[in-house]
Amino acid sequence: MNVKIHSVKFDADKKLISFIEEKVNKLYLYYDEILGAEIFLRLDKDSAERENKVVEIKLDVARNPLFSKKQCKTFEEATDLSVDAMRKQLLKHKNKLRKN
Repeated sequence: MNVKIHSVKFDADKKLISFIEEKVNKLYLYYDEILGAEIFLRLDKDSAERENKVVEIKLDVARNPLFSKKQCKTFEEATDLSVDAMRKQLLKHKNKLRKN
């Protein structure tokens, strides 16, 4: 699977990039027809709670793309939540295809 990671207005370190790639590649276990993935890492405006790390995942799946966006205190936490949401979407998509 082709994984592209874009960090908007900052440079992500190699540790974060490898963590994200590892998590996203695990999605391939749930659905093997994923063509590619694009991940966007953003820093939102500073808020009082400091939950300003945003992770957006877009998966290119046959017939329709899937999208997940989460905002947390750390990129790792946002990635975990976003990958979990994407896993649920993939399983739902897979079940829908089986019924047809």
